[in-house]
This record gives sequence, C-alpha cells and structure tokens, in this order.
Amino acid sequence: MDRALPTTPPVFASVDDVIARLAETGYLADKGTATAVFLADRLGKPLLIEGPAGVGKTELSRAVAQTAGAELVRLQCYEGVDESRALYEWNHAKQILRIQAGASGENGWDETRQDVFAEEFLLSRPLLTAIRREDPTVLLIDEVDKADVEIEGLLLEVLSDFAVTVPELGTITATRKPFTVLTSNGTRELSEALKRRCLFLHLDFPDADLERRILASRVPELPEAIAEQLVRTVRVLRGMQLKKLPSVAETIDWGRTLLALGMDTLDDDAIRSTLGVVLKHQADQQRAESELRLN
Repeated sequence: MDRALPTTPPVFASVDDVIARLAETGYLADKGTATAVFLADRLGKPLLIEGPAGVGKTELSRAVAQTAGAELVRLQCYEGVDESRALYEWNHAKQILRIQAGASGENGWDETRQDVFAEEFLLSRPLLTAIRREDPTVLLIDEVDKADVEIEGLLLEVLSDFAVTVPELGTITATRKPFTVLTSNGTRELSEALKRRCLFLHLDFPDADLERRILASRVPELPEAIAEQLVRTVRVLRGMQLKKLPSVAETIDWGRTLLALGMDTLDDDAIRSTLGVVLKHQADQQRAESELRLN
C-alpha cells in the first residue's frame, strides 16, 4: 500500500477547467486527455502516457507545469541511466579535498567521515530534486521505456512513497507530492508493478479537426485553405511506412515554413522543396515523393 503523504492542494477544479487552462498555454486537449490529467491531479497518482513519438506527451507535461505555475523537473531516460544520474551522487572531488584537509588537522577519521557525507557534498539529481522541492513541481520521467529494466525498481520506491533513503543522511520524504508524468514510446513493455502505481493514458496523433485547431492556434496567420492542405498531406504521410512519422510539432513547423516563404498553396513544388521540415530521413523523403507522385 502507498504510504500517506501530506495533502497537496489540487490544481484543477474539473475536467473542463483542465481543457480551458491548458488551452491558455496553447495545448489543446481532448476530453480523454483532460480527464486523465484531472484524475492524476485529484488522486495524487503518477500519470503514465504512452504513444508514438511526436504526439505531444512531453508537451503535455510542460503545459501542466505552466498552467500550475510549477517547476518542471525532467529525468530524461536512456539506456544505461543509473541511480547516480536519476537520484543522487556524492561530489567525490570535493570529498577528497575535505579528507585531505582533515588529514593535516586534528580531526579524527570518524569526524572527517561525518563531514564528507554532509549535505554540502550531495549532488541532487532529478528524482531527489523533485521530492525535496516545497514549491509546486511537475516531475517528468521522459521515455522511461528506454531505461534498463533495473531502473524500474528505483522508480517503484520513489513512486510508492515519494521518499528516498540516503544511507548517510537518512530518509528524505516529500513534503509536497509532485505532479508526476512518465512517458513511453512503447519500445518495450513496462512492468506490471510500475503500471499498477500509475494512471494510464494512451495518446495518438490527433484527428484532422483537432490538428487543424492546433495549427490555427500556433500559426494563426496561416490561411485556412493552406492549413487544410497541410493537415491532409501530413495525415497521408503518417499512413506510409516511414522510419519516423511527422510529429504535431513538425506540422506546426511546416505551417510556419510555408508562411515564412510566402507560399499560398501546398502544391507539388512546395511539398518537394519543404519536405525536409517534416521528414528527417532521406529514405522517408524518397518514399514520400514516390507515393505522393511528385513530378
């Protein structure tokens, strides 16, 4: 069972409040996404967001932090990330200097040992930083599926109790539970134990109507007719067998590109000359040109 933590005031009053306040940051959330955010906030449980790269998982965390007036603390996961990168480590260089200084003085080893494991020598990493903060905090554990399986054991302890034991200092417990988001691109299956501690949200690419509204929100100067062409073309690209499908952010970048170039239509020439904005692999561009039958 999760240990009780001090109550943290909720950020959002309702699901509609989530939608409205996220929209103020430029993030347009559908009902399902807003409901998951509201429940994570109200229940104080971590939110695991899974979906393909580029659908807005990380951006949602940033939007929540912005609307809550919270600090975003991010742990970027990767193969080989370990406790010292995720939680804390000791400043060994500074400790050695302290030991050398103690050796020339009157202090005994016991006293020196206590000194070198004092707070001033502790290097706090993202997980410990988020736990120790007393102000509103959004903890983003990004692309957790890229981390080794062993790191999940550490996350289980942190997400269960929001407490970290530093043997030399004791147990450090959160006084204010951070709003916690884990993201996954689904490259490997996460453990059931980790999933059990989280609420779950699957994010996919937005439908055409939502993507048009996102584009209009982020690039309001873009003519509606071009925006319609752009969204339709992006959706065709996402239906191809590409190494990397265009993200929502790249849709926005494409709209800004067309605007900057003064293009008034997305014809074959415009697509061919700007395709590198949305497709970053040569093979993907070649496939797209072939399947779109660009002359």
